[in-house]
Amino acid sequence: MNVAKGGYRVFSANSTPACTELSKKITERLGVELGKSVVYQESNRETRVEIKESVRGQTIFIIQTIPRDVNTAIMELLIMAYALKTSCAKNIIGVIPYFPYSKQCKMRKRGSIVCKLLASMLAKAGLTHIITMDLHQKEIQGFFAFPVDNLRASPFLVQYIQEEIPDYRNAIIVAKSPSAAKRAQSFAERLRLGLAVMHGEAQCSESDMADGRHSPPCVRNTFGHSGLELPLMMAKEKPPITVVGDVGGRIAIIVDDIIDDVEDFVATAEILKERGAYKIYVMATHGLLSADAPRLIEESAIDEVVVTNTVPHEVQKLQCPKIKTVDVSMILAEAIRRIHNGESMAYLFRNITVDD
Repeated sequence: MNVAKGGYRVFSANSTPACTELSKKITERLGVELGKSVVYQESNRETRVEIKESVRGQTIFIIQTIPRDVNTAIMELLIMAYALKTSCAKNIIGVIPYFPYSKQCKMRKRGSIVCKLLASMLAKAGLTHIITMDLHQKEIQGFFAFPVDNLRASPFLVQYIQEEIPDYRNAIIVAKSPSAAKRAQSFAERLRLGLAVMHGEAQCSESDMADGRHSPPCVRNTFGHSGLELPLMMAKEKPPITVVGDVGGRIAIIVDDIIDDVEDFVATAEILKERGAYKIYVMATHGLLSADAPRLIEESAIDEVVVTNTVPHEVQKLQCPKIKTVDVSMILAEAIRRIHNGESMAYLFRNITVDD
């Protein structure tokens, strides 16, 4: 039976090899069996979930990794949570190492904050707690009506640098944009290394499409109140690309939380190479590596890309040998154990400040 002391069970929310492998690593560390369930797609593409054992009165942990078909993964998680809720599970805790739609956490033009919508859907489905890792913005925790434990992958990535990068003492930590400087500074201070920041590179900015911002006030042939002439904000102009910091003759280690479209990383690597860096690494928690990312990495000046197993990327690794994986199942298993036993989570955040 998959019953641990005090009554908790661990289920996998999908049957992909990557999620099953991560789930097995976690359950092996916990000393429990994986819960019996079936998750599959019917011929009409509807998701069906069947729980094969009693969960009444139990605390349930659902492990869900997010593959390329992100929307199917979300539906699997929602349907499994709802199935457990209607089966009278006491607590339903989602273990979602990479929280999807986390980049859509701010209002853009006439868009929406999709991350907030997803948080509401998870609560409605029955989740009572979430364990995740390196949210794109820490403020996302405020979208939820229940507790969120935002774990950190940086200890594992720092350990990889110390053990797997020869002569890492000659390295310099690089932020590919000023917005990534805080994360890079954290790595640099822990490793006692220097810091460099890229400034002026192409960034995602709002286009100048006709969205109403430049519309002149309406001219009316009436004696009513006319439109106000408001002061115009001066348009931004990006400065020439510069590297704040000396990377000549050094190992450059670019750090970020997500590596998805790799064009920015490839461009940053080219500039660092021109500035004299002789070896270039990219370290990130979540390796989404969408579209042609493996091919672009293979053809670029990047020597190695290191990501954790929060997101399945086995196919990308077969396409690009430069991609390496760090296992974070240990901290996920420890978080599950501590939450179930009612122990403090502070141990998992030791030496991590509020702003880190």
